[in-house]
Amino acid sequence: MPQPQPSFPSPKMIGQFRTFGDFGPAYRVIKPILDASTGEWLLKIQVLETGEETEYPYKQAIKDPEIH
Repeated sequence: MPQPQPSFPSPKMIGQFRTFGDFGPAYRVIKPILDASTGEWLLKIQVLETGEETEYPYKQAIKDPEIH
């Protein structure tokens, strides 16, 4: 029987806009992804400047400032 998937610890982050560090480009959090190989949470994000979608570590994103 498969293990239940753990709940994402910060659901309020989904849809938020943040910057990479204090002065980096802005990005939007699209959705959480659980990396099955490591058990770590990743976030699918979209970099606003380029439109690029990529994965970004949750443990780093929680340190990035939210923008409004």
